[in-house]
Amino acid sequence: MGGMAQESSDTNEGEAYRLAPIIVNAQANADDDANSTVAQELWVGGKVATSILDTPASVSVITEKEIEQRDANTTEEVLQYTPGVVTEYYATDDRNDYFKIRGFQATTYRDGLTLGSMRGVREDPYAFERVEVLRGANSTLFGPADPGGSVNFVSKQPKFQSFGEGYVTYGSFDHKEAGVDVGGALNDSETVAYRFTGKVKDSEREYDYSRDDSEFVMGGLTWEPTAYTSATVILDYLNRDSTPNSGGYPFDKEYDRSDFYGEPDYNFHDVERTSVTGQLTHDFDNGLVLRGNLRYSDLTDDSGYVYITDSVNRTGTVVDRGYIGTDSEAEELIGNAMLQYDVSFERVDSSTLAGVEYRDASSESTSVYAPADPIDVANPVYSGAPSSLTPYNSEEQDYKTKAVFLQQNLSFDDRFIVTAGVRNDNLDLSSDDRLADTSSSDDFSETSVRGALTYIVNDEISTYVSMVESVAPPSIGTDPERGEQYELGVKYSPIAINALFSAAIYDLTKKDISIRVAQDDGTIESETIGKSRVRGLDLEAKTELTDNLSLTGGYSYMDTEVVRAEPLRDGTNIEGNEFNIAPKHSASLWSYYTLPNLGMSFGLGARYTGTYYFDAANTAKSEAATLFDAAFSYRVFRNTDLKVNVSNLLDEQHVVGSGTADYYNQGREITARLSYSW
Repeated sequence: MGGMAQESSDTNEGEAYRLAPIIVNAQANADDDANSTVAQELWVGGKVATSILDTPASVSVITEKEIEQRDANTTEEVLQYTPGVVTEYYATDDRNDYFKIRGFQATTYRDGLTLGSMRGVREDPYAFERVEVLRGANSTLFGPADPGGSVNFVSKQPKFQSFGEGYVTYGSFDHKEAGVDVGGALNDSETVAYRFTGKVKDSEREYDYSRDDSEFVMGGLTWEPTAYTSATVILDYLNRDSTPNSGGYPFDKEYDRSDFYGEPDYNFHDVERTSVTGQLTHDFDNGLVLRGNLRYSDLTDDSGYVYITDSVNRTGTVVDRGYIGTDSEAEELIGNAMLQYDVSFERVDSSTLAGVEYRDASSESTSVYAPADPIDVANPVYSGAPSSLTPYNSEEQDYKTKAVFLQQNLSFDDRFIVTAGVRNDNLDLSSDDRLADTSSSDDFSETSVRGALTYIVNDEISTYVSMVESVAPPSIGTDPERGEQYELGVKYSPIAINALFSAAIYDLTKKDISIRVAQDDGTIESETIGKSRVRGLDLEAKTELTDNLSLTGGYSYMDTEVVRAEPLRDGTNIEGNEFNIAPKHSASLWSYYTLPNLGMSFGLGARYTGTYYFDAANTAKSEAATLFDAAFSYRVFRNTDLKVNVSNLLDEQHVVGSGTADYYNQGREITARLSYSW
């Protein structure tokens, strides 16, 4: 990730100097923007702070301050106001966080390391100092990824300054929650710092027979023996005990969100994940910096539920249903080591980043499916949990990756930045089908490249043109899905105010695409459709107009097309169709105003999503919708605040996803939070 650095100060000489192109500040902290809604630095790629203004890519950063203003409790809520991102398109299906970037599934990272087999876990935003969005994938630094974009969660880090926060929350659907976040130096010499973050939630969801309980704890230690060396260890544990979904809603009319057509005795989603992360940085004080990162994760994810399989041709009030369940376990070890060398010549600054990465992931899963008793939606009578279910899939998978990558940035006369990158991933995949008692394996060697030219117009404006490639994580026996994107962008960061404005146009293609298609028997399978293309525009404005008023706004336009496709298994021809869940137009605006003399703050936001098709065949389409959110904060006592947040203020209801059933957007939810900080 390249970018001309901003000026810093040499602590020894007291003189201003310009750092090399890749890095803004070797000693920067990921939470340097925590007290602002306008981030100036980017940490995507892990551990290297780069200037957003001079990064040749379309990026967004949702800071801790913005997350708190909107009281975002899920990744979907965090990303709701980000251009190019579509969220919550299966709203009452609560198994995962659902979001797409530029029409494709997003790849997720934590501290620059892919979450891989941990992708399905609903992350807790309270664990993060910021969430970063990179539109348009870049496999050159990150490895196998879909081309639409990436989301990087930046974990809360220990601090040497003493701080603390505790809070309690109550809200809609009997939502009860409490949390704490404390930290500081552990010794007088301030070489060791700690941080402890934890929360517990006891809640229901908006439909009957539901629950949404979770516990999360995270502890970290940082050791900084010198100004040039830092080592951090973070241990976190996440446990979720919830229900997957409401079973869906029939097609014939609009139903109440509280209606439940699943089975109360067979509706569970239990997730337990433990992760240990290590981070090491050493500056040799001669232009050379070493960085290393390592994470081990262990996950169990078990779910079971009943969903309806409706038909538009149905007569009467009886709807078919099916049982489905999955038990899975996964382990993942991933790490990288990077060397960065910065050197300056008379008119040229050079920054070279070279690294290696290793990933070893394994998983075991068993999936079951069976027809369930139909249900009369006019008079629901539940039949209970199944006495037995027959597995239709049971397999063990191993996924190993060895990668090397190199990136070179050259800055000429503090005006032009040339960025070039290349990465090679060697992937070894193996799978054991325990039902058929068969084994299969495959290996791939995939190379991706990246090139960009950035022109620094002045201290406030930069422009860029870039070409990036991506390679999606492959499957055994299939060609990897490859993406290619061309992008032209401009960014403006005025000196007079704290603000960042950006615009980007792009042309993105992806080949050998596989999509999930609902079959006649109610199951969902992958089908390859060939080649797709999306062309679009992303606009974003983040600004703090005054000390008391901040605005975040965005607009996205997407023109999508399936360029080449084989007919689906049912014979449907989708060539020339639009992508599913890819609105042509979407826009958002969030404003937050503070009256410091009265100790009050007010927030108001609007989210517009245009129409989009629910399916690849383009047979059913959503309605355009605008949702409103609101916030109010009041300083009750010194260091004590009461915050009230309302999402979907007008309780607007519409269908956001449709397959074997309809799924509605989330209804109005009100939460009140009392917090004390020190």
